Amino acid sequence: MIVSVNWLKDYVDIDVPVKEFCDRMIMSGSNLETCTEIGTGIEGVKVGRIEKIEPHPDADKLVICRVNIGQPELLQLVTGADNIYEGAYVPVCVDGSRIPGPLHGQPKVEGGVEIHSGQLRGVDSYGMLCGPQELGFDDKVAPYISKDGIWLLPGDWSDKLGADFAEALELEDSVVDFEITPNRPDCLSMLGMAREAAATFGTTMKYPDTECARTDEESGDYIKVTVKSDLCRRFTARVIKDVKIEQSPWWLQKRLMAAGMRPINNMVDITNFVMMEYGQPMHAYDIRSLAGGEIIVDTAEAGSKFTTLDGEERTLEEDMLMINDAEKPVGVAGVMGGLNSEIEKDTNTVVLECANFVGSSVRLTAKKLGMRTEASSRYEKGIDPNLCEAAADRVCKLVEMLGCGKVLNGSVDVYPEVVKAPTVKARVSRINAVLGTDITREQMESYFHALEMKVEGEGDDMYITPPTVRQDLLEEVDYVEEVARMFGYDNLPMTLPDTGSQTETPLSWELRQLTRNTLCGMGANEIQTYSYSNDKVLDKTGIDEDSWERNFVRIINPMGEDTSALRTILTPGMLEVLGRNYNRKVEAVRAYEIGNTFMKNLMEEHALPDESYNLSLGCYGKEEDFFSLKGMIVALLDKLGIHRLKFEAESEYRVYHPGRCARIQTLDRNGQLVELGIMGEIHPDVAENYGMDCRVYAAELFFDLIVELSDREVIYKPLPKFPATSRDIAMIVEERLPVGDVLMAIRHMEADILEKVELFDVFRGVQIGEGRKSVAISVTYRAEDRTLTDDEVDEVHGDILQMLRQRFGAVLRER
Repeated sequence: MIVSVNWLKDYVDIDVPVKEFCDRMIMSGSNLETCTEIGTGIEGVKVGRIEKIEPHPDADKLVICRVNIGQPELLQLVTGADNIYEGAYVPVCVDGSRIPGPLHGQPKVEGGVEIHSGQLRGVDSYGMLCGPQELGFDDKVAPYISKDGIWLLPGDWSDKLGADFAEALELEDSVVDFEITPNRPDCLSMLGMAREAAATFGTTMKYPDTECARTDEESGDYIKVTVKSDLCRRFTARVIKDVKIEQSPWWLQKRLMAAGMRPINNMVDITNFVMMEYGQPMHAYDIRSLAGGEIIVDTAEAGSKFTTLDGEERTLEEDMLMINDAEKPVGVAGVMGGLNSEIEKDTNTVVLECANFVGSSVRLTAKKLGMRTEASSRYEKGIDPNLCEAAADRVCKLVEMLGCGKVLNGSVDVYPEVVKAPTVKARVSRINAVLGTDITREQMESYFHALEMKVEGEGDDMYITPPTVRQDLLEEVDYVEEVARMFGYDNLPMTLPDTGSQTETPLSWELRQLTRNTLCGMGANEIQTYSYSNDKVLDKTGIDEDSWERNFVRIINPMGEDTSALRTILTPGMLEVLGRNYNRKVEAVRAYEIGNTFMKNLMEEHALPDESYNLSLGCYGKEEDFFSLKGMIVALLDKLGIHRLKFEAESEYRVYHPGRCARIQTLDRNGQLVELGIMGEIHPDVAENYGMDCRVYAAELFFDLIVELSDREVIYKPLPKFPATSRDIAMIVEERLPVGDVLMAIRHMEADILEKVELFDVFRGVQIGEGRKSVAISVTYRAEDRTLTDDEVDEVHGDILQMLRQRFGAVLRER
């Protein structure tokens, strides 16, 4: 709902800055989309009157205008507009003036456009005449008479000649676009938003004047209404004679333009104005087009054709509600009138329709015909049938104010089932219990009265009756929400509900939170990517066509090719994020994601897919390398209770650089090696596919398996009373032997006195020989109940040396 703040002030006193108005409306439950300023950026533009129009001597499409801007001499301007006439009041951009633009046929310029004198085909032009578009108004709101040419002001502006155009027309306004939820159709109107504002700011609501004089003739003498379908809940018709079709006054045009609607003529503008004011759509028919002076509301004949006001021929279906006369259809109920009943310039008598239709019917009709309108968008959400009479009265009052017709007495009103608002019991104690507040009954009643509700009852019980426009208030919980938003969402205390029971945190959730905290502490940012994938995504990462990662769960009705399957791994999403940051000149990134992956159930064809959590890590930057990523993984897994790790070199997985990739392994509870995931440097070709020409590192771990193997039990021991002793082992082994295998083999020796095994040096050189390396390991021994003797240590140390010779072919280096 687009709300002009200046228009809103016609109904409620608001004397606060626009920002404060927006903030307080948000806190009372009105969600705000945008707030924009209109009518700004106009400098030096004057109100002028065209006194004389002469042809241009050297151009058939140009004319020379002599314009009065309140100075002794007329201003000479050259224009190509064809909608001007002598005596027209227009905006005049004099030399040095500035307008928001854009100029016709040119792109918009930041800061606007400065206008200067010049020559057009040899004739001096001391400025320019302009249209609404050049003054910053959208094409769709330009008055119909001015939409393709110069802005022609309605009425007499002789007392404003030479005045500043923006000030004279009071153009400056703040326009707030509110997002109206489907349960609040009453807010699709200026009066609805004014009620909200009055309640929010504690001011009094001012309703528009609807009293007008009537002739002695009766509307019922000119028109007859028959309703044959229960899809029409109410139909009110009034007749207006001696209609004069002309431009609406500026105040009315200004309101419509601020609301995003184009002024057409006085009769159309009045009905649109009241629709925006009350939220009640209406339509005016030329009585000459209504055969038999009759309106019949009934469903359409299947396959029949009908041409709407936009000139399009529509094919109707039998469930579409139509407005007919005695011979033919003249309008699609709640959507759009027919071209055959359009108001013409010579229209003398008008039949005003103000009706209420079932919202679901209007919505389906508009959808099938592909013609959603301002009227249908309101009907489909539900409109209070009791608005019909008040809205029709308001139209009649405006017709009288503008002097564009005579309103006949009475109306034809078909309203078989009068709608009444339900009275709902709400308890003060219950409202406070839900909100966690201590609001008194008196304070609650003040909120309800401000929203025009009637409150009865005593003590804890309140019996509340809302106005019928509030069709969303049906149960006690609805009134809890009303109190909450009037009290102010920002004022509600931050309390947790007392569930009366204790809950146990799942281990998986606990470890996911610990993972997030740990990785954030390491400088990594959490990301979230889409759960969708497809074969092209995996092609980009270099994964083989016959790999298990392509065992996709296919989506039956995907939104598109890119979302045709569910992901099996997280790495492609991580690489997309890293690539996007790299291409936006982010120098270094550390990121992680904990997300679901999906695998087709191979055991049961129609069973649900296997869903599990994976952990993805990714980084690039000057400080990042294979070992920085490995350090993150080791530290994280240690925090998660997995301590004995083995990194097995991997060269076949094409996502990663051969020789710079490792499988991450650990021992399960049975002492068997299991794979936790994979890590390494991304293959340069894969990195290039994502637009990165630097070294990129990534890892993916099976998080559910980590949860299963996690052992975070901490066993505390007293500080050792007896000393430790250490022995160093220096040995020569094959270059291809992973040192991790050596360390793990020593740690698995059955020796109670073996306390710690650490690698402290690896050496390669000509002294060692090609294809070999020297490895130095420190082994620490200690007994908890005694001081070790050399013999005890020598025995265990000798077993270790023998195992190394036999198992790994190690050659011990002697001093």
